[in-house]
Amino acid sequence: MWWAAMEAPGRRFGKELRNSGVGKSPPDREISLHIGKTLPYHADMRLQEQGHQYQRGDDGVMSVSRLVRRMKNILEIEIGDVWVEGEVSNLRKQGSGHFYFSVKDDKAQLACAAFNAERRCAGYEALRDGALVRVLGEVTVYEARGQSQLIVKRVQPAGVGELQARFEELKKKLNGEGLFAEELKKPLPRFPRMIGLITSASGAALQDMVSVLTRRAPWVKAVLFPVAVQGSGAASGIARAIRMMDDPENHELPRCDVVVVGRGGGSLEDLWNFNEEEVARAIADCSIPIVSAVGHEIDFTIADFVADVRAPTPSAAAELIVPDRRELLSKLQRLGDGLRRPVHSKIRSAQELIRFARRGVLTHDSQRVLREPILRADDVAATMKRLMAERLSARQQRISDRRSTWKSRHPRLVLDRRVEGLRQFRLRYAQQASHCLQGASQRMERLRQMVRTLGPESAFERGFSITMSKSGVLVTDPDQVENGDRLVTRVAGGTIESEVLK
Repeated sequence: MWWAAMEAPGRRFGKELRNSGVGKSPPDREISLHIGKTLPYHADMRLQEQGHQYQRGDDGVMSVSRLVRRMKNILEIEIGDVWVEGEVSNLRKQGSGHFYFSVKDDKAQLACAAFNAERRCAGYEALRDGALVRVLGEVTVYEARGQSQLIVKRVQPAGVGELQARFEELKKKLNGEGLFAEELKKPLPRFPRMIGLITSASGAALQDMVSVLTRRAPWVKAVLFPVAVQGSGAASGIARAIRMMDDPENHELPRCDVVVVGRGGGSLEDLWNFNEEEVARAIADCSIPIVSAVGHEIDFTIADFVADVRAPTPSAAAELIVPDRRELLSKLQRLGDGLRRPVHSKIRSAQELIRFARRGVLTHDSQRVLREPILRADDVAATMKRLMAERLSARQQRISDRRSTWKSRHPRLVLDRRVEGLRQFRLRYAQQASHCLQGASQRMERLRQMVRTLGPESAFERGFSITMSKSGVLVTDPDQVENGDRLVTRVAGGTIESEVLK
């Protein structure tokens, strides 16, 4: 693989790397370390130390290991378990389940360790770079390095750290402007020829990417634009490199198919330049597809959200943007085999046909060879004519049958049949109605005779009568009337009014 390091105009190669000190975030607010109450330090311990003379040698000099161990004992006895509040930084999660990190404020920092955090450290989920937490642990000294540290047993969230708050604020702002929208993401070229690398010239990330590109795609040309990836002013250098890569003709740079912006892992402060708004807007404005490869898989920066593709590591970015040479060769081999097989098969079939023709047909007289096919062709022609005649006759017969059927279904004939049917129905209906009315009249007459026979009129004709009061009440007992009451008597010929005298 061919690659070159490009010098920025007006700046010698590597000049940007001289300012690669660890950046310090300006404290917008104080985050202090709060230490709880100390454990009692017994007087007999102090007397024992004074009398023991710290185990000095004959010349009054103490060994390093003994001094460090004495410092450890004093810290564990004097302070012991303590609550500390600070901002999490440089969090590292080991495969063994141990967490290593630092808690810091604007004036100091303290190394911390949480062994087997998932089982022995309650609230370990709150540990993330930039988070403001309160941790309970035992102050001790790691003797191998002579470094004080806090063995964490419990974690409680205490708010949002300064850098994390700035990160979330900028993320919300840029997301609101639509810089993270998926429709703005540009697809990576399938077979890039020229790849731009914006990273540190002395970092391990560059070596990893060059190694992967050389192994996977040795025909690719890589162009290095060296920048400082941490420290004051690094963000401006990264943004400037992106803008120059986007306009290579005016800066005497080769036109790249894809650009990788990244660096190796580090703490939140080390990666902070990739969280600056200037870098994010430069990535968003770039017309060339950009791959963000900052830190490790657990590290997320603003550049990751704005870039067209995020790679968990620089090595993974190199694997994403170029195809694997061995896979391409294997695919080409499979395609070649797939093309050769049918061609070879057709050639073998043609050769077999030629050998058969030379061995059989071409050795005989042409008339003898064609005699059998001609007879078969004549038989086939006669059979076809017979079948066509039979098929045509059947079709003609079907047409004749259909024509006769349609004649019987002519609208005039159908209408005449319907009119005749309606006339017959009308006659049947009239006869049935007359018969029904005659029967009903006879039944009515019989009922009338029955009512006349059983009703009061027949009784009146035989001399009976009905007496009622003036109000219409039927009188059946003499006690129902009094002297002077008016009565109405109904007889066959009409009614008779009378007055009760006694």
